[in-house]
Amino acid sequence: MGYIDNLMGRNEKIVFIDRKHWLVLAVRALIDGILTTGILVATVLLTGAQPFLIVLAVLVIIPIADFAVRFLNWYNEQYIITNRRVVEIHGVINKWVSDSSLDKVNDIILEQSILGRLLNYGTVKIITGSDIGVNVFKHMARPVTFKTEMLNQREDLAELDTFRAQTQRVLSEEAPDTGDIPELIAELGELRDKGVITDQEFQTKKAELLGRL
Repeated sequence: MGYIDNLMGRNEKIVFIDRKHWLVLAVRALIDGILTTGILVATVLLTGAQPFLIVLAVLVIIPIADFAVRFLNWYNEQYIITNRRVVEIHGVINKWVSDSSLDKVNDIILEQSILGRLLNYGTVKIITGSDIGVNVFKHMARPVTFKTEMLNQREDLAELDTFRAQTQRVLSEEAPDTGDIPELIAELGELRDKGVITDQEFQTKKAELLGRL
């Protein structure tokens, strides 16, 4: 079981995983590539100077190591949407994790430039009712899909809350309207089909509702 899986709560599942756009990494790769090329050219020009060759050989390692570290940081910086929350993870060895519950999200703002639309990257701002206030995710890859998935999961979560309220009303009444129960079971099946609840949750709640007929 991976690190991300260990962060998941009971009945929580990962819906979408995103990272920063590859352009962020490409800019640094270009800089490191220029440095490496410059050092190699200098090495060729100074072939006869043995002490300089050793120094230059060591210098070549620096931009390569710099890119390797940046790649690992980029790869391990993840933005995850689950059926309950949005999780932001940073770090290769030392981890930093922040999350926002979907039921606390008030609005989602997407910003894309012309180049961002062409290359499919942008900034996603999540406005929440928590102490954090606004989460800003810059240079996100697939920002439109990221926003859409957030909206879908927030809608499903709202449906689940509504269903729970209706179910609680039916189960708490001594003589519930039997017409409500088949309707609730149908809604329960839709929630299971969407992946909002597990099959076990479906069977358990269905049995409770049928028991009131």
